[in-house]
Order: sequence, then C-alpha cells, then structure tokens
Amino acid sequence: MRRFVADLSRKLTPERRKNLVTCVLQHRTCSLFSSFQSQSSVVIPIRFLNTASVDPSMASDYSGSPVTLDTINIKVLNCEYAVRGEIVTLAQKLEQELKENPGSRSFDEILYCNIGNPQSLGQQPITFFREVLALCDHPTILDRAETQGLFSADSIERAFQILDQIPGRATGAYSHSQGIKGLRDTIASGIEARDGYPADPNDIFLTDGASPAVHMMMQLLIRSEKDGILCPIPQYPLYSASITLHGGTLVPYYLDEATGWGLEISELKNQLEAAKSKGISIRALVVINPGNPTGQVLSESNQKEIVEFCKKEKLVLLADEVYQENIYVPDKQFHSFKKVSRTMGYGEKDISLVSFQSVSKGYHGECGKRGGYMEVTGFSPDIREQIYKVASVNLCSNISGQILASLVMSPPKVGDESYESYFAEKDAILSSLAKRAKTLEAALNSLEGVTCNRAEGAMYLFPRIELPKKAIEAAKSANKAPDAFYAARLLDATGIVVVPGSGFRQVPGTWHFRCTILPQEDRIPAIVTRLTEFHKGFMDEFRD
Repeated sequence: MRRFVADLSRKLTPERRKNLVTCVLQHRTCSLFSSFQSQSSVVIPIRFLNTASVDPSMASDYSGSPVTLDTINIKVLNCEYAVRGEIVTLAQKLEQELKENPGSRSFDEILYCNIGNPQSLGQQPITFFREVLALCDHPTILDRAETQGLFSADSIERAFQILDQIPGRATGAYSHSQGIKGLRDTIASGIEARDGYPADPNDIFLTDGASPAVHMMMQLLIRSEKDGILCPIPQYPLYSASITLHGGTLVPYYLDEATGWGLEISELKNQLEAAKSKGISIRALVVINPGNPTGQVLSESNQKEIVEFCKKEKLVLLADEVYQENIYVPDKQFHSFKKVSRTMGYGEKDISLVSFQSVSKGYHGECGKRGGYMEVTGFSPDIREQIYKVASVNLCSNISGQILASLVMSPPKVGDESYESYFAEKDAILSSLAKRAKTLEAALNSLEGVTCNRAEGAMYLFPRIELPKKAIEAAKSANKAPDAFYAARLLDATGIVVVPGSGFRQVPGTWHFRCTILPQEDRIPAIVTRLTEFHKGFMDEFRD
C-alpha cells in the first residue's frame, strides 16, 4: 500500500496529493482512490497498512513543514519492518491501558511473542559474560581486595587480558574500525575451533549486531534497482527492508513448506532465470540457517548444493548464521557455510562468502548489547579496502558488544573456575528452549485448520492457518491482510503478540504467523490456553 501511495502521489497535483495523504492517515478508502482507479488499470491492493502510530488530527498542524510524506526519501516510504509494526504498536497501547485500568481486560499482561528478545521475557544473562563486562567497564575495582570474593578468578583474568588490548584500557574509547585486533584474534580462534579450518582476524568486522553488517554488504553490492538479491520467502524483514533502503530488488525464492521449509536448487535456478529475463543482475544469495521465521536447519548435503550454485553463478553467498547454537532436534546439527565450502575443496579464490553472527541470539540473548560480526572471505584486496571504508564511516562498533562477541566465541574452558556454572547455565537455557518449542509446536498442530512444521532450530514457529472465507472477507472490510486481522484479534482477546506472516512474505493465498518460543516455561501453559480458547472462538465466529 505504501509503495502504491508513493507512486500515485507523484502523478497528482499538489492539492490532490494533499487529499491523498489525508485519506491514508485516516486509514480509509476515499473518492480519490476510486477516481484514480477508474482512469487507469491499476488495482489497489488491500494490505496491512501501519498507521497505528499516526494521529490524523495532527496532520494539518504540520502543513507548513519542509518535510512531508511527499518530500522524504521514497525508499523510506517503501520500506517495511513488520516485526515492530502495527501489532506491536497496538500491544504497547494495550499494555498502557492495563497499567492505567487494572482488571479492564480478561488478561493482566501482554505476552510478547513477536521478536527474538530473550532477556525481555525473563531469560537471565550468562554470569561469566556479565562479570567480565562489569570488570572491563569499571577496571578500578580490579585492584580492590573484595573483588576476589565477588568475581570468579577466570573472569578477573579475562578482564585484564581484554583491557590490555583496548586503547587506553577504556571501554569508552573508539577502536579500530574493524574492531579491536586482540578481540578479532580471539574470534578467529573460535571460528577455527568450530570449523576445523583456519580463520584470519583480518577477515572479521565487528559490528553492532548482525543487522549493520547486512546493511554494509547491501551498500557494497547494490548499485541500482537492476541489482537483485535472492532471498528466501518467508524471510526475515531485515533483508527486504535493507534491499529497499539501498535501492535494489528483492528476488524471492520460495521455501517448500510441504518438505519442512526445504530449499530446492531448482527453485533458485528458476527465480534466477526469471530475474535475468527482466534485466535484473543477481548479485548475491541470502541463506538463513537455522531459518527465521521458519525454524528449519539445512542438511550438509543441501548446503553443498547451495555452495555449488553460488560458485557456478558467481554469486556472493550471504550466510545468516546467527542461530547456529539454537538446534533442538537430535538428527540435525549446524555446519557453517565456510566449513562446508572448505570441505568441498573451495578456498578464498573460489567463492565469495560472508557469514553473519550475533550475540543477540544463541543461548546468550544479549540483544541490547548490540554485538556481532561478519567474516568476509573470497574478496580481492581492493574490494576489502572498500568494505573497510564503509566500516570506517561508522567509526567503530560499541566496545561492550565487541567484548561479548569475543566471549561467545571463547567461553570458559575445562579447569576454569566458571566452567561448570557457565555450561550449567547454557545447557539449562537451550534444553528449556527445546521443551518450549516442542510444547508450542504440539499445541499449534492441535488447533483446527492450523499446521506447523517441526521446530528444528532458531527461536520461532511459523504455523499456517486455513482461515474461513468469512474471516478473509472481514479482513478485507477492515483493510487488513487476513493473517494481520487474525493477529490483531488474538492480541485484543488474549494479550498475545505475534507477527502476521504477511510481514515476512509468503506463498500467495497462504496465511501464517510467527510466534517465538521465548516466554519462560511457566508462561507457556497460559499462552497455550489463551491461544486455544481464542482460536476456537474465532473459527466458530467465522465458520463458513
């Protein structure tokens, strides 16, 4: 809808454009739409329009502003990010209502199942990580006698090691634009231990989470709308948003829901050829493994096929591997694409590969610390210089996030004081996530008209809903996508926040929603009960 409005607005007189904007802000179809459609072959799509945070009465107050919907970057207008979209805005308003009027609803809390934000839902941080961070941020306490009784010996030792690598021994200082060299050394050693193949610290760029790294690569690869990026559908909205913001074209390839969200090479080839026939140059292939929002884990044989495809077609392989530690089934395991390509005998000059990692996911869930990195391999020295230049524009990533990234890749070892407590905390979190995934998966599959593939990894379930025709018609009347209509009704009735599948894109005519497995175990029964009761009532209300 926003893309349609933006394209339409450029064809109108200033007065009609003003009327259009007012119409959109009031979230209704007006005569302007009808008159324009009657004069053209354009079909106005009914889509999920995020206007929840806009107060229509405020529009006229800023009529003289130099910044309007008509004058901002059209790429921003076209960009969408459903994970924090309208449903979340409505949830926040509902949360405020519950605070101001306790007992006004049949529920007393909002259960945020919309985003992979573990600590917001009660997950506790890893003690060793936080001890090291605390000591690095306040190094004067390292010399105090009482510190020995409050912190483990290995966290104190690690803090001294890290501080010796930081300019001025201060976490408030800028670092090298790629990140602190000593921390990159540690991360490279961790990658080598994981994969069994050498890693170069000069290949590592430390970033504020994985998202800025993705943006950096999109900036590098996209020259115009004629440059395309192959992305899985369903996809994490970061990719569609970043491709739009940088002026490229998202070229979708559909995962096969019937085979557990399988990635078929034939589908990649078909979409590649279709894009080429339209004059689009495919620059890269995005693979999310384990999958978001779909939760599948690729087999090693499938990964080898993907590597061969990228090598043959001369595509950059953008490997989103931020959920590599979130594996919940015994018959699957994580293999990095770098490891797979090296086992196939391919080296630096054979394939261009970028691996993204983040401290926000895994068992650590340190989303707010904004730590992550990308390992960039298979690029010539002159291109590496350009990547470094882009990184330099942002000066450097935050130091706390850099430290955490090094700790994640180099946790306590056998013989360290924190070793047993660290692994106990880690195993407790991952085993609990596996239980929650299984419980929610079973609950969803028990609902009428709902099917949910196995949760193999990551932090999400992506069930498919067969909605009654009456519900779909009601959604159209409300100017919402059917799964957005369902999610809004679910929120209003239960306080459960999920993301409509339309926000991730999906096979046309199918409807889904993404639900995290992150609420603590003692909250899962309440979610199952509320969801089950709501779904039964919803289906009865709209039954054909």
